[in-house]
Amino acid sequence: MAFTDLLDVLGGVGRFQLVYTALLLLPCGLLACHNFLQNFTAAVPLHHCQGAAAHAAAAGNSSRAWLRATIPLDELGVPEPCQRFTEPQWALLSPNASVHGAATESCKDGWVYDHSVFPSTIVMEWDLVCEARTLRDLAQSIYMAGVLVGAAVFGSLADRLGRKAPLVWSYLQLAVTGAATAYFSSFSAYCVFRFLMGMTFSGIILNSLSLVVEWMPTRGRTVAGVLLGFSFTLGQLILAGAAYLIRPWRWLQFAVSVPFLVFFLYSWWLPESSRWLLLHGKSQLAVQSLRKVAAVNRRQEEGARLTQEVVSSYIQSEFTSIRTSNSVLDLFRTPAIRKVTCCLMVVWFSNSLAYYGLVMDLQKFGLSVYLVQVLFGVIDIPAMLVATATMIYVGRRATVASFLLLAGLMVISNMFVPEDLQALRTVQAALGKGCLASSFICIYLFTGELYPTEIRAKEGLPKKDAEGKSEEISLQQLGASPLVETI
Repeated sequence: MAFTDLLDVLGGVGRFQLVYTALLLLPCGLLACHNFLQNFTAAVPLHHCQGAAAHAAAAGNSSRAWLRATIPLDELGVPEPCQRFTEPQWALLSPNASVHGAATESCKDGWVYDHSVFPSTIVMEWDLVCEARTLRDLAQSIYMAGVLVGAAVFGSLADRLGRKAPLVWSYLQLAVTGAATAYFSSFSAYCVFRFLMGMTFSGIILNSLSLVVEWMPTRGRTVAGVLLGFSFTLGQLILAGAAYLIRPWRWLQFAVSVPFLVFFLYSWWLPESSRWLLLHGKSQLAVQSLRKVAAVNRRQEEGARLTQEVVSSYIQSEFTSIRTSNSVLDLFRTPAIRKVTCCLMVVWFSNSLAYYGLVMDLQKFGLSVYLVQVLFGVIDIPAMLVATATMIYVGRRATVASFLLLAGLMVISNMFVPEDLQALRTVQAALGKGCLASSFICIYLFTGELYPTEIRAKEGLPKKDAEGKSEEISLQQLGASPLVETI
């Protein structure tokens, strides 16, 4: 008998599983806000050089005259963002006048920003433009580096300390570091706190997914995995609305971080994985948790009959396959497993590279970033509905291959669309993003199901039951997914 049989006896996909899954997936949805937050907090507004004080005084009260005389125009007639004339070209104030060969210089006195769309961003606050524009991308890279480190740290801790403790800590860490990011006025401090926030992304995703899978009977796990994808879609739509209503970057940062304090408070109610408790010799605690589950699912009689011996019998077969030490190297030891691992790494890498390349800079589409964010979120809904049906009726491999192929065609064809057809380019990119989001969900499930039983047992990867479905998930190994995703 497998542990999933015990869950079926205690109500299957009952009230407990529904509430438990909802409480875990809600924070996962808001994590999407932090993943894509820099599309708004680090937006680059229109800007041009700040003219020297003497030049501005010479222009009198006419800012238009000062701008025309001190800032050269680009090919589109827009003021150059990173250059200014060394001396004012007052001749340009005459109608139809032009100046050729006038000396220019970099912006020595700072920049003037357009505040009509974004009252404040980190770009405005720390002048992350022109020569310093790479620092903006560096901040996002540091966040993703935190995701990588968090996968290793929290994945290992979860296998040793249980799923709940790292999850509760991750909620608190994200709430505190998110608020600190909005408070401190140093770019270095901003990057440090963003790194710590990135770590919590892995801590929350890995532990939430593990708890959902380990408390969910076999027949509900595919739907639960898809619901994780829909929670990310909801988070993207929430981000678009919050960013539209809360324009200053510090308040927006604070607004999407504070809810995790609420998640931290109610997470103390969430029970630890009984399966993990049993595998680590804490059968009394496991029995207590299972009886509570039975009560919530209105199976009090079944819960009353539970004893340590009865519960242990459902998982006894797995004790013989538990190894005291695990190594990622075991995923490369045999040619067959090495082939599976390398193929999965390529799939994860290509999916992640294309996905984040599309969604991390919405301004490049030339439309309203709020509208593009909504479009990129809404497109996931029909795409993942199709993915759910194809995963169930066609299979994982065909679903992943088809969505990756469609996404690749959309991205490549976008290269040949003229720049002035921004609406068409945006729609194509949105369709590609929807395909990539759907393949992400399928890869998460597919990765846990591809390895044979002996590798699952040795490495703590999900173990298959009689129907070939995933039984258990180990965060130390699941951490490889965010690792490849970060790269």
